[in-house]
Amino acid sequence: MYDSFYNYLVSAGYREFTPSGRKGTVYSYCYAVEKVLENENISWETLKTNISQIITKYDCGGIYEDFGNRSNRTVINALRAFEKFCKS
Repeated sequence: MYDSFYNYLVSAGYREFTPSGRKGTVYSYCYAVEKVLENENISWETLKTNISQIITKYDCGGIYEDFGNRSNRTVINALRAFEKFCKS
């Protein structure tokens, strides 16, 4: 599912690389989702099934709000992008 999400992000217009050639948002979001999978000890499929509940845990007021706020809220934004991917 990693590859499908990666390809979705690219097709949705997220940057694979920055203008300077560094890894862009696509990599950051995929990495952030993988960190959530590790933190929750779940699979991509389980995340897909429970994405709404997971977002609640990492968003403002959630038990993992600090985790969700990492890197200028990359984690929560990655989860929201994954939710859109799941609905597509």
